[in-house]
Amino acid sequence: MLFDLSPMWISLKTTITATCIIFFIGIAAAYFMEGYHGKLKGVMDTVLILPLVLPPTVVGFFLLLIFGTNGPIGKLLLELNTSIIFSWPSTIISAAVVAFPLMYKTTRSSFEQIDNNIINAAKTLGLSEWTVFWKIIIPLAWPGVIVGTVLAFTRALGEFGATLMIAGNIPGKTQTIPVAIYFAAESGEMSTALIWVILIVAISMLVMVLMNCWSEYQRKLIYGFRG
Repeated sequence: MLFDLSPMWISLKTTITATCIIFFIGIAAAYFMEGYHGKLKGVMDTVLILPLVLPPTVVGFFLLLIFGTNGPIGKLLLELNTSIIFSWPSTIISAAVVAFPLMYKTTRSSFEQIDNNIINAAKTLGLSEWTVFWKIIIPLAWPGVIVGTVLAFTRALGEFGATLMIAGNIPGKTQTIPVAIYFAAESGEMSTALIWVILIVAISMLVMVLMNCWSEYQRKLIYGFRG
């Protein structure tokens, strides 16, 4: 009997898609919050980071309330004769929501470390906000952006609780590697669970090694090689 690799492909598609989404949303949210000084800043920042500290099942429950048949978005989707609960898009949503705080927090920390004098000088020279953002802020914050992206990727890859709540365990459709590990272990198929464990650990380690190599390359590029 051939080994079913569908959980790996589903996990990779889900993780890559979720990471691409939160890459742009995370940068936009971090940039907005860095420049926002209103009274609600503390509350907004807390809400954006909240999925990081809540149990994944709680996050999944809130997603059910939002996207379920009785939720605001769920009702809207029903009017369009569609639903995302227990479908592949729901795996993307759960992975993105849980991994988003890592991207947001890391990127915002990078923005905070940029010297405002550099930004003010660029604006004084007549550069637009858009040009300053892409030509100065992003390049200076790029190492932190990459770290946040990698951390978000690995977190999305390992997402389990929220995914199980809103996507379920549908082989070939919503069964990701973490979900496959859980149900394989539950059914006593320890060898199958072990294979998936080794695979997800290998993928995570590969991503982290690539990030470390990239960081070392950047360090040598900026400071020069020190033997």
